[in-house]
Parts: sequence; C-alpha cells; structure tokens
Amino acid sequence: MKKKLTWITGLFSLIIVLTSCGTIAKVQKDETADIGSIKTYAWAEKNQEQQKGISDLTDRNIKHSIGEKLQEMGMREVKNNPDVLVTYDVLLQKEQRVDQNAVYSQPFTNWVYSPFNRRWVPIFYPSQFMGYQPTNRTVNEGTLTISLIDASTDKTIWQGWASDEVNSKKITDKDVQPVVNAIIKKLEKEKAGK
Repeated sequence: MKKKLTWITGLFSLIIVLTSCGTIAKVQKDETADIGSIKTYAWAEKNQEQQKGISDLTDRNIKHSIGEKLQEMGMREVKNNPDVLVTYDVLLQKEQRVDQNAVYSQPFTNWVYSPFNRRWVPIFYPSQFMGYQPTNRTVNEGTLTISLIDASTDKTIWQGWASDEVNSKKITDKDVQPVVNAIIKKLEKEKAGK
C-alpha cells in the first residue's frame, strides 16, 4: 500500500511540474467589448517599418499559426466587412537571466583505525547541500503580441502577449507555436466568457 501511495504521489508531482512549465500569456482587454460575438476577422495591413527584422517567410508562418488557431475557435477569415482586424508584433531583445544552481560538497571517505577489532574502518561522509550559486547568462528573448482591433471603430479591443527564450537570432516555427498557443488559449477563455 505504501509503495502504491508513493508512486501516485510521484506521478501527481510530475504532472504539476509539467503543467507549470510552459509559456505564460498576459492579456489586456476593453471591458466594454463583446469578445464572444466575434465571428470573422481579417489581417490588418502592416507598413514596412513594422516589418523590420521579420522575413516574409517568418511573417507567413506566424500568420498561418495564428489563423489556424483562430479557425479552430470557430472564427472565419474574410476579405470584406470583418468583425475585427488581427495584427501581431514581434520584439527580439537580449535579456540577462540569473540561474540559481545548487552547490554540494564533495563526498569523501575517511579511514579510521579501530582498536576494538584491530582494523581500518571506512567512514563515508555523503555530500552536503551548501546553498545556491547565482550564474548570469545572456539570452535572446522573443515577445509576440497579438491584437484584435474593432473594424468599425479602429480601436484595440483585445491584446495578448507572451515571451519565451529564442535559441537563435531569428525566430523559427518551433519558437512561435507555443507562444501562439498560450495567447490564443487566453482568447478562447475570453470568447467563452470564462
């Protein structure tokens, strides 16, 4: 019984750790806007200055990822008279991160002579926790912001953003997908009225 309880506790702990490790999205919205009534969208036109640093391929991949998730929510892309205009913005910057690494002493064995049994006896000293050592590192952090603009009033009614570590100086599909998923999940909750 004790073994089964330990296994269940370990599994529960693993689930908590895995669900807590993910991209966290933040949201800002217009309280007067009815997000639940949005049925159609179109992409807002971007000027060349906004596109700076983003290749055409990356732009298409980001739009495809966002569009796919919006369509899964039941929204439809249209050319004329959309409910909202969708736009995104990407910010790449270097950030300083501080990692706290646990420090342990070296385990060692000491040999002591025992006069009772007239031999050398090993005494093992296991490693001891000594604290944390901070390590500074520079990382590339990418922030993706998705905005919904009311097509009739031209005002932003919903905005979601999330940041994640980027492995290179360019954004890849692998970097974009978890961030888009986290942001659209927040929009889904808003649309459902939760």
